[in-house]
Amino acid sequence: MLSKLDAGWFETPLGQHLLFREQRYFDQAVSDVFGFNAVQVGLPHIDFLRNSRIPLRVHCAVEAPAQVNADPMFLPFESQSLDLLLLPHVLEFSANPHQVLREAERVLRPEGRLVLAGFNPRSLWGLAHQLKGGERGYPWNGTFLNISRVKDWMVLLGLEVAGGSMCCYRPPINRENWLRRLRFMEPAGDRWWAMGGGVYFLQAVKRVQGMHVILPQWKHAVAPRLLAPAAKVLNSKVINLNQHRISREL
Repeated sequence: MLSKLDAGWFETPLGQHLLFREQRYFDQAVSDVFGFNAVQVGLPHIDFLRNSRIPLRVHCAVEAPAQVNADPMFLPFESQSLDLLLLPHVLEFSANPHQVLREAERVLRPEGRLVLAGFNPRSLWGLAHQLKGGERGYPWNGTFLNISRVKDWMVLLGLEVAGGSMCCYRPPINRENWLRRLRFMEPAGDRWWAMGGGVYFLQAVKRVQGMHVILPQWKHAVAPRLLAPAAKVLNSKVINLNQHRISREL
């Protein structure tokens, strides 16, 4: 997880470049999700829930200034209690990312929304990750996960992928002047290199199979047969009674 020194990386030109695009995506993703409870796990110094309309919004992480201190692999929330859960760069810095997703599925309500961000290993950022390694600190000390692997985990857990996007096609150069010169790569990347963004976003919805009551066919078949004879018996009694009255009058 992030230390205070790692959190300072977001103050660098490259960190600001990343944060601007991620904040814009999360602002849009959370604006149309409704409910009662929303939780952001990780990066507690950044408010990715600021545009959410959900009344209760909580930041959870192992470090300050989180409102709830907890390990993402063991969230202190009741099962099926959250309407919205954000995981910004949590999986690649967890010892067991699959367990983190399992916890996410547990705490989400049926039809609850999960939104996550991750660093793409198949990008210029991924190449820098291989060259620099963990000695350069955040974010290069994480384990970048393929988007296809994350999607497979979601499917196995019953989380249906409902959307996604990518950003940060520029090389991770920590110089503001070079980032400005290479800004043309953002629209070009969306068009020509759609899967090569340095960061990917995924949105998923927790699906729960509904129950359908199937009535036995014999109930529909027997009912008419029970009513038909009763009508015939009743009619026969009326006819017999009328014949008896007529015979007495004669």
